[in-house]
Amino acid sequence: MLVAQLVSIGMMVADTVIVGRHSTQHLAAVAVGSGLYATLALSLGGVLQALAPIVGQHYGAGERERIGSDMRQGLWLAGLLTLLGAALLINPRWLLAPARLEPDVENIAASYMRLLSLSLPAALGYRAFHATATALGQPRPLMLIALLETLGHIVLAWCLVGGHLHLPALGAVGAGLSQVIVSWASLGLCFWLLKNDPRFAPFQIFAHWETPRWQAQKELLRLGVPIGFSFLVEVSAFTLMAIFIARLGAETVSGHRIAANLSALVYMLPLSLGIATAAQMAQSVGARNEALARSYAFAGLKIACAFSVVLAAAMLWLRTPIAWLATEDPKVVEVAAALALYIVLYQFFDAIQTVACFALRAYKISFVPLLIHIGCFWGLGLGLGYWLAFLAPEPQGASGFWQAAVVSTITAAFLFGGLLWWVTKRRDHPAPAGSPSKGGKPPHPFGAPLQGGH
Repeated sequence: MLVAQLVSIGMMVADTVIVGRHSTQHLAAVAVGSGLYATLALSLGGVLQALAPIVGQHYGAGERERIGSDMRQGLWLAGLLTLLGAALLINPRWLLAPARLEPDVENIAASYMRLLSLSLPAALGYRAFHATATALGQPRPLMLIALLETLGHIVLAWCLVGGHLHLPALGAVGAGLSQVIVSWASLGLCFWLLKNDPRFAPFQIFAHWETPRWQAQKELLRLGVPIGFSFLVEVSAFTLMAIFIARLGAETVSGHRIAANLSALVYMLPLSLGIATAAQMAQSVGARNEALARSYAFAGLKIACAFSVVLAAAMLWLRTPIAWLATEDPKVVEVAAALALYIVLYQFFDAIQTVACFALRAYKISFVPLLIHIGCFWGLGLGLGYWLAFLAPEPQGASGFWQAAVVSTITAAFLFGGLLWWVTKRRDHPAPAGSPSKGGKPPHPFGAPLQGGH
């Protein structure tokens, strides 16, 4: 899972390096345009993450016959979400307006985003496959697809951005076109695996036609919409940072882009551990083995925290050389290296909040985590960040947003860690049947089900 995530983030890193060496203006356009696209795609894809605990609990309970139907319903939902996303990307000017980009940069970013709308159906179809494969404990196909997709994108983007191998030099638009091509190729490989690979073929996902079922769609949306909004809050916090920081000039937003890429790269470790932890927990919950589910939760936390310390040390040492790999502009390098220091400060706490959040989703708890995300990443991260950056007695500029990111991540770590501890204690000692908690309310947060299944 970690290899798959690292390789996938390599597409974004490759865009930064390839486009950055082509033009600072094009890099600024990609910094804002890809951030907006990623926010939309990951938020809509987050809704499809509801498949992971549903499929995982069915698999753990031995209800294998239900998994094929789960996936078919997930693909229907992916199609409906595509219509919503494409409608927003076709005319992206209003999304770009808050960035106050220079006219030339805005035109490049708008063309780039329109082109990426063609990759959205494939991206969401892949997210449905991703959630199902992880829930079944099958990350190796994801690693293979990610490797092929990223290698293909690097070659295509290099050719199309800079005009190599007799192809036209399209700049940022070339990077977008490459992403469209490799996204659809990846989805085709996903479908081939679902039909022919012995790890997936027994579930007969394409055995027959199935129309959308309201009860199944309701279950996916009940769990998936809060997850999707959580993704929106987390990702948009960095996206809106880029939009606001764009007001400070192309060099500053380009430096922020490099630092944000670096943050995303190191985030892949706790993210991968969170996904793996949630998959094993969901299977254990489906098998009604609460002790094993709890053991997976806290093992994932311990591993993530230990490795986060190693990553923070490496970041402290290598941040400036890494920035030079992405650009030849010394001003951009200076900004990127300075902002990367904040990643070192919050890395440990980011590991805690990420794994704990995924562990809660394995229990089908998604609404309270959404409230925590809103309060921490929009309230503290963006609200406090904007004040520090522009309104404080001594405005901090781009650093203000990153200082607020440190505060918000530490707060989220304590809240998610505390909630996970509380939930596992409640599941170890459930209230007697028919015995309401104090005040007559359900003995769990906001009425969210704490027991596995439906």
